Amino acid sequence: MNLFVYEYLSSGAAGTSERSETRRALAVAPTARASPGAALRAEGWAMLAALLEDLAHCPGVQISTLLDDRRTPPRHWSGRIGVQHVQAAAEKDIFHALAAAADWSLIIAPEFDGLLAERSRWVEQAGGRLLGSSPKAIDETADKLYLAQLWTSRGIPTPLPEPTYPLVCKPRFGAGSQATFLVRDGEEWTRARHQARAEGWKGELMLQRYTPGLAVSVTFLAGGGKWHSLPAVEQRLSSDGRFRYLGGRLPLPDNLDRRARRLAERAAECIEGLHGWFGVDLVLGDAEDGSDDTAIEINPRLTTSYLGLRRLARFNLAAALLAVATGSPARSWEWGTHAIVFDADGRL
Repeated sequence: MNLFVYEYLSSGAAGTSERSETRRALAVAPTARASPGAALRAEGWAMLAALLEDLAHCPGVQISTLLDDRRTPPRHWSGRIGVQHVQAAAEKDIFHALAAAADWSLIIAPEFDGLLAERSRWVEQAGGRLLGSSPKAIDETADKLYLAQLWTSRGIPTPLPEPTYPLVCKPRFGAGSQATFLVRDGEEWTRARHQARAEGWKGELMLQRYTPGLAVSVTFLAGGGKWHSLPAVEQRLSSDGRFRYLGGRLPLPDNLDRRARRLAERAAECIEGLHGWFGVDLVLGDAEDGSDDTAIEINPRLTTSYLGLRRLARFNLAAALLAVATGSPARSWEWGTHAIVFDADGRL
């Protein structure tokens, strides 16, 4: 099997892209902390490196990928990982060629600026097959306002805009907690809008009711008309009112895991075309029966939870993804019980 695995932020496209909005969104902010763009790049590289390492151990799999011409592949990468270095101007042509030659293409990219949907369409235009969600499903889940309204119409609990504080301000089309703020009053709302613009966000912002609780993510492997939920992962978020993703912790206690999977399944069923790996973000409230739990958003692509789940799995998680997504028989999966805490860049 020939696989084309693409990660936007590692490919070189982001650094010199023609898209001025994307350049600004990923620009290094003049602060002492890591910029939002730098954090996303670190997450993207961690996901790509871990996935390629696992895929290289799958029998009969040959892999191709694109890397920024300034990035040197790790020496331990198997000879079955073919790397092409590329600059932004040549990205689309090389992408099309690799997608056309591959049996399957797995695309990782942020949802903002239409990046994930566009490159998924590139695969289809090249005559390739997606090992991921359909462009339509990506479009629907990338629009956070549309998704919240859809969930509400289907009876899925999710925070909606309310006239009372506290609220969460975030981009309608965003990823990775970019330009996201907790706002407690009108003054903070004004500051949040100004700060979001200063960080490069020119698009629409939205407000949602702030929902306190435990932030978690549930991953699904989907293919052949079947879904398989994986152990829920706690999301470690910054406490500075910016909800920056710091990493994860797993496994959760059994009762929380069951609640998370139950709500995530209901939320995911509202979207057609989810395929391969996708994640549902939730907040679990205080009520033990799950009545305070809410769905937040869907990530229709590989997520950073892969970094922790692959360590908990007593099997090759990439091989399981391939089996489910391509309709091959999946073996039984055995999970460890030891506690795992990981950072967003993959460090344990």
